[in-house]
Amino acid sequence: MLFRRRDRHPPPPPGGEWIELRLDDEVVKVALRRHPSARRLTLRVRTASRDVALTAPPHVSFATASDFVSRHVDWVRARLVRLPETVPFAPGETIPLRGVPHLIVHRLGARGTCWEETGADGERLLCVAGDEPHVARRVLDYLKRLARAELKAAVARHAAALKVTVGPITLRDTSSRWGSCSADGKLSFSWRLILAPPSVLDYLAAHEVAHRLEMNHGPHFWRQVERIYPDRRTAEAWLRANGAGLHRFGAEG
Repeated sequence: MLFRRRDRHPPPPPGGEWIELRLDDEVVKVALRRHPSARRLTLRVRTASRDVALTAPPHVSFATASDFVSRHVDWVRARLVRLPETVPFAPGETIPLRGVPHLIVHRLGARGTCWEETGADGERLLCVAGDEPHVARRVLDYLKRLARAELKAAVARHAAALKVTVGPITLRDTSSRWGSCSADGKLSFSWRLILAPPSVLDYLAAHEVAHRLEMNHGPHFWRQVERIYPDRRTAEAWLRANGAGLHRFGAEG
């Protein structure tokens, strides 16, 4: 199989249009997205969501869009082949936790659900009890619990520094953004931040809390961010280089 999506049944794109592209022995569905500000056809293979999308101006016909995709079949194939392999939450797999590789170890018969250990050779382990069919869910639940606790602590610290109030925190699994802040102070973050180094999670918390003072990305907003997180450019560089790769962990085949 050429590549694997994160989801077996992808939702339809806006407008419900798909272009089917045959690649070797499989058919890849290309999401056709019409955007009013688009001036040309733009084809993308997205690492985070592990899919293919074509953005088109509203006036472009389906036949023209389909022909454009067909003429770029080699380009699509080359980029799909380069996508990193997905890593399931399964025994024997290694995943990052706070930026450190952890080997998932199944401890059948052990008490508890999921916990961290250090092996005799210094290897970091993520141990999971219970029956093997429940391993993936228990790993995911554990990661989400950690993410919520560490984001909550970071948000509270940065909110106190900026003297602002924040609303409840929601965890999601979005491919387009790592965090968001609504006008009423509700914060949302990707649980996958727990896979990144702690400094990255801390920066995202500072970033979203700063939006309680400025709901934009203007100069004053960045001054507020740098008041509470001076090294924000290092965290941003890490996300640009490594962020999309975090979406391959726990992905379904």
